[in-house]
Amino acid sequence: MKITHLTTIAVIFVCTTIAWWLLGGVITQRTAHVGYQTGDDVSGRWGPSLQQRHPVAHFTSSSGSSVVLQPSKSDVKVELSYQPVKMGLLWQRTYGVKFAGAYTFTNTTAITQTLSIGFDLPAGNTLLDKIHFTLGEGAAARRSVAAPQEGVITDSVQLAPGESMPVNVSYECRGMDVWRYAFADASRIHNFVLTMSTDFTDVNFPVSSPTDRMPTEKGMELIWKYEDAISAPGIGMEMPRELNAGPVAAQISFYAPLSLLLFFAVILITATSRGVSLHPVNYFFLAAGFFAFPLLFSYMLDVVPVHLSFVIAAGASLVLVCGYLRAAAGEFLFRVGVVAQTAYMVLFSYSFFFKGLTGLTLTVGGIVTLGVLMALTAKVDWSQKLGAVSPRLA
Repeated sequence: MKITHLTTIAVIFVCTTIAWWLLGGVITQRTAHVGYQTGDDVSGRWGPSLQQRHPVAHFTSSSGSSVVLQPSKSDVKVELSYQPVKMGLLWQRTYGVKFAGAYTFTNTTAITQTLSIGFDLPAGNTLLDKIHFTLGEGAAARRSVAAPQEGVITDSVQLAPGESMPVNVSYECRGMDVWRYAFADASRIHNFVLTMSTDFTDVNFPVSSPTDRMPTEKGMELIWKYEDAISAPGIGMEMPRELNAGPVAAQISFYAPLSLLLFFAVILITATSRGVSLHPVNYFFLAAGFFAFPLLFSYMLDVVPVHLSFVIAAGASLVLVCGYLRAAAGEFLFRVGVVAQTAYMVLFSYSFFFKGLTGLTLTVGGIVTLGVLMALTAKVDWSQKLGAVSPRLA
């Protein structure tokens, strides 16, 4: 094979690579633009990431200073319902939450104190529904009607020395991405239990892991327990990550040159070893058939589900490339091309749907390809083949 032909094939590969990278850049920019617009839109209509702060009480000491009092006992129950919303090419990880906290405040001083109990509501543009803030229990219980001031519900109660006051808080609201429960820095937490129920099993903890977990019919039940903790870590739950079509399409386009490089290597070596003549123009059409896959896939995503788009685009590219290879080079190279394109383009691209598998897929594919080519060409006299084969325009 002449050096000029190899150089031409290399130029075809480089030009196709540039086209793929440009396509990947367009997809990335388009996805980012849509994500910026829809993210604010969903956050405004649904709610932002939510954080619930641990409640505290304040009383005035004999010296006139304000003293912070933590609950002596806390039993918190959280129900998270995952309700993702698709906007354009992106899934927004929205959820609903039902919160119920049963707290007990105890006057640990030797004199009667008036406690000002404050409960911080989740900040941001958050729609809170079914809010209940109750002090006491049984016949003595009273529901607070205090209006939130700067996002905090505050009410007062007078307690004798050693007397305790149960406080129950509950509400429902919606948010996106992450739900958190936070404690004040360096605070000391007593007898705290938080039980979280989810309707999903793909759990991820951004702050601290639960002390106990168990599966349920719908998802998971997770428990955090702090008996007597100082600087207790916060609690959080990230919503499951959905398969976002835009970033996947961009990654496929950026990494497509690796697939084409392996495919060209297999076809070039196989054709040369068997004395089949392929002109650089043939490689141009093969590259164009490969390019059709990410191009068609990226623009079908707006109207067709992601997996169906992948199947249609991959099928169209296989028909173009392998059909042309059969017409230009015969049945044997057609069979080789089907296997090679399925492995390098279809399977490699599909690995982007699964986090962490892309590198392994590429490594295994490259090693297998090397082994097969070494086995098939071990007895080939390359000096004879490269001198005998004179590529011609088919």
